[in-house]
Amino acid sequence: RAVYTGIDKTTKRAVGMADIRRIKEADLRAAPRMEFARDMFLLSFYLRGIAPIDLAFLRKTDICHGYLAYARHKTGQRMRVLVEPEIQRLFDKYAAPGAKFLLPLITKEDGTERNQYRNSTRNINRHLKRLSARLHLSAPLTLYVARHSWASIAQSEHIPIGVICGAMGHDSETTTQI
Repeated sequence: RAVYTGIDKTTKRAVGMADIRRIKEADLRAAPRMEFARDMFLLSFYLRGIAPIDLAFLRKTDICHGYLAYARHKTGQRMRVLVEPEIQRLFDKYAAPGAKFLLPLITKEDGTERNQYRNSTRNINRHLKRLSARLHLSAPLTLYVARHSWASIAQSEHIPIGVICGAMGHDSETTTQI
């Protein structure tokens, strides 16, 4: 009796283009951790809503001939995204010489990569929530909000659901529609 077994409608976890612009244009030079969190949010959005785990595990070797090619952790599906100038600018901004990973979310390969990923995303999400409060956004930001925002904006631009599904690496259009 104490356990709810019903199905609730999924809460909307997306922001619109106007909010994406406000996030991008926010002057965060005085708050470097918030700036880093914002930049990871934007990278996730620019990379067609790349999942946080996939973002964390990107390697420098995943970029070839102007494209980022990686396998989704969840499904193993191969993904390929054009590296636009704004994406490259953010990659360059956070490039660490000698590092194998593209971004400083995982800093060492010693068997603790999964924990490093969890800690990094937890810190990023904490700073994103502070950023959303600072900008008076209607919803708290997280890395998954970037993913959902990309899909919602693509849908509002009349991109076919099948294209959005493929771009996000979903196994079925049903998942994308949720």
